[in-house]
Amino acid sequence: MSEAITELKIPTYDDVLAAHERIKPYIHNTPVLTSTYFNGLTGAELFFKCENFQKAGAFKARGASNAVFGLDDAQAEKGVATHSSGNHGLSLSYAAGRRGIPATVVMPRTAPDAKKAAVRGYGGRIVECEPSTSSREAVFAEVLAETGSEFVHPYNDPRVIAGQGTCSRELFDQVEGLDAVMAPIGGGGMISGTCLTLSNVAPETEIYAAEPENADDAYRSFKAGHIIADDAPQTVADGLKVPLKELTWHFVENHVTDILTASEQEIVDAMKLTWERMKIVMEPSSAVPLATILKNRDRFAGKRIGVIITGGNVDLNKLPWMGND
Repeated sequence: MSEAITELKIPTYDDVLAAHERIKPYIHNTPVLTSTYFNGLTGAELFFKCENFQKAGAFKARGASNAVFGLDDAQAEKGVATHSSGNHGLSLSYAAGRRGIPATVVMPRTAPDAKKAAVRGYGGRIVECEPSTSSREAVFAEVLAETGSEFVHPYNDPRVIAGQGTCSRELFDQVEGLDAVMAPIGGGGMISGTCLTLSNVAPETEIYAAEPENADDAYRSFKAGHIIADDAPQTVADGLKVPLKELTWHFVENHVTDILTASEQEIVDAMKLTWERMKIVMEPSSAVPLATILKNRDRFAGKRIGVIITGGNVDLNKLPWMGND
């Protein structure tokens, strides 16, 4: 275990159970949908855990709510702050609004307008930065010094990971006998929460992470055995541009079966196909797992696969198949 990770508490499954009780009033127990069409197309049985129907439109409401409602009153009074390309920022704004405390979010100026509007709609304050990890962290340091707020990291935070772990806990209550669970990977919060839960309740279940080829730092990290971070990858999957950190790497390194990648076109095709066939709104990041399953049919044929659709916050005026910039 690295020195860096010893500074952070590795969450336990007891933390997941506590998180689930804490956040129940503020989240949805989201439905699991199936599709005969996709089962036939892939040769697998797919069970889609629809976090696009979650509060604030994304799974990140779980981790954000756990962090916000776990603060004592003295901490909460100064508010919370984070940096985010969208879903964590709007989810933290949602949770802070429910508790009646301020939230400040550092966002790339290129973040989708729909996500910026949602942050403001939930009462959050946005400070813009350039679309790179280095700019994001530099601007955020200034915000933290100015506000004295509690930093809730988008994924490298034990409170957030424990909250995300409640998603797969629900999934295993809803669907029995899963051979594998797959989720997108950016910074690794959802995958880490999935690893945390499944390693305790279903250690035989395989865990796959799905990533864009254009932002494949987690894939390369996994193969190399250490974190490789890209500063500003370009992909339609805007929620998956951030690198792994020490805490999420711990879970990826120890529990993930494999990381699979998909091209930009494969991601867009899978997103459009899901809209057409399942009649649900999902964002590009959420389409990456299905894209990788379609690309690797032989690996998953005959298996029961849980697929986490992580969010549905998409700019309806700039759908990727419309040819917009």
